Amino acid sequence: MATLRDIRTRIGSVKNIAKITSAMKMVAVAKMRRAQANIMSARPYAEKLSSTIALLAEDQENLTSPLFEQRKDVRNIALIVVSADRGLCGGFNANLLRNTQNQLKALAKEYPAATVHLITIGKRATDFFSRREVTIDAKFPGVFQKLEFSQAQAIGRVAVNGFLKGDYDKVQIIVNEFRSISKQEIVVHDFLPISPGNAAKKAEKTFNVEYIYEPSQMEVLNGILPKHLNMQVWRAMLESNAAEQAARMVAMENATRNAKELNRSLTLTYNKLRQAAITTEILEVVGGAEALRQA
Repeated sequence: MATLRDIRTRIGSVKNIAKITSAMKMVAVAKMRRAQANIMSARPYAEKLSSTIALLAEDQENLTSPLFEQRKDVRNIALIVVSADRGLCGGFNANLLRNTQNQLKALAKEYPAATVHLITIGKRATDFFSRREVTIDAKFPGVFQKLEFSQAQAIGRVAVNGFLKGDYDKVQIIVNEFRSISKQEIVVHDFLPISPGNAAKKAEKTFNVEYIYEPSQMEVLNGILPKHLNMQVWRAMLESNAAEQAARMVAMENATRNAKELNRSLTLTYNKLRQAAITTEILEVVGGAEALRQA
């Protein structure tokens, strides 16, 4: 049975843990607000690029690009996995890695003759899949320590070059997207080939005007496509970063609350044991005095 000293030591440890988790929560709140502002700023630009490409690619008979090529014989698939660099964010990484494994099984079932290659972003995904029998073509650990657009360009370059060379017939991105502070949703996006069909329908409803392109519609399209792809990777990284900070904030809030509840429980146990020890000492003193009186 734990002694009073042991319980007192545990109470001190739990109080220190509560202070640490509370501080980590405050840091996560500050980071999440910045990340949320960044993703809210990036979403409209990314959506506008998509709708612009849809408008430019509306005349698909005359406008073609290797990035639009839908290959019937899919032999190689690249899956870009966007995870976090650190833990202590609840089930953020575990859910993503589990869904990634499910996606690998789904791709193997849909394309039984294809080989799936991974492009891992974040230390957690890199470490996890490095210990498994999965082909990792490119690793980008530690990118979330200092997010920069050049990192998204480098990642996009790997995927695009692989697609153009024929190393990949299809490229997808799996990422935790930020929905709200308490909700992150794991989604899979088709990255390559670009399919402007769905966006074109939306664009037809939004834009009912004719455009004059300078220097030409094809040149404008070729200039926008690389920006669009880089922006898709950058947006996925921003979404993951915002979702990670929100998950960490919730996890640290729960940890702080649990530490305080445990502290209350330990304090109650400590007081009960201390009261029992005092009562025992009083009974011993009274018993000794009574024995002396009768002697």
